[in-house]
Amino acid sequence: MTRDSWGFQAGDPLTDDLTAMRLLGGGNAYEAYLAFDEVTYSPVVVKVVRPAQVSDEGTLRGLRREVEALDRTNHPALVRSLRAETGGERPHVVLEQLDGPRLSTLVRKYGPLEPAQYLALGLEVAAALHYLHRQGFVHLDVKPSNIIVGAPAKLIDLSVARTVEDAAALRYPIGTDAYMAPEQTDPPRTGSPGPASDVWGLGAVLFEAAAGFPAFDDGDPDHDDVEERFRQLVDEPRLLPEFVPDDVAKLVGSMLSPRPEERPTPAEVADALGPILERQPRGALGGWKVALTAR
Repeated sequence: MTRDSWGFQAGDPLTDDLTAMRLLGGGNAYEAYLAFDEVTYSPVVVKVVRPAQVSDEGTLRGLRREVEALDRTNHPALVRSLRAETGGERPHVVLEQLDGPRLSTLVRKYGPLEPAQYLALGLEVAAALHYLHRQGFVHLDVKPSNIIVGAPAKLIDLSVARTVEDAAALRYPIGTDAYMAPEQTDPPRTGSPGPASDVWGLGAVLFEAAAGFPAFDDGDPDHDDVEERFRQLVDEPRLLPEFVPDDVAKLVGSMLSPRPEERPTPAEVADALGPILERQPRGALGGWKVALTAR
């Protein structure tokens, strides 16, 4: 447990309506708990601002921005917000509790997914991104740990999401280093983040899900040279293994284009993945028998 933690144990009240069950994890500004909710009378996830951040206006502004994005979106493949309190002693947002592992966990434990798994997952996340962009938002942090594998797959964590206009105006990197599109790494020098940045992130996700390893070598997160920190600025993606179908490899390659204008849209990604998925044998889910929606 970090020193900047509420330190809730099972049975402790987070609020009058929320009782802690266990700590799920967290980041610099937040920690997330599985909790029982007296309002919905079910388990939920509560993302609560860390004690030292409660009076930090930047953190609270980020929480309000996330709550706004969640309030304005409602899609089967996007996590849902149930309610939020953006002020007071413990600012927090209450999210639906999702069954299923994170994609990052599956790849780390078992290696590449079966085609029927990653194709369905890619189609569903592409649909979520299409919808999110239609609502005027860019996710900016599409990565394996932000995808819950289930039926359907769910894209989570809108904590760094921006409106399309605000994303284009960014003057510093936002996201996770290995999954940032080139234009996200040092804007405006490297370009303007936007909807195409999410497509690049999904391309990196599909590469890793299909191959079992990332598309690029790790950079040095502490290096002052942006090209040493972000290898996607100077390196070509690794080659996908030969067992990955050629049409998948071609699509993923286009999604990882360094030029945003050359990437397909989320709708085009979904339209390309659908026929490939249809050609997969029924029930060919292999491995962990994850239930995925048949398309």
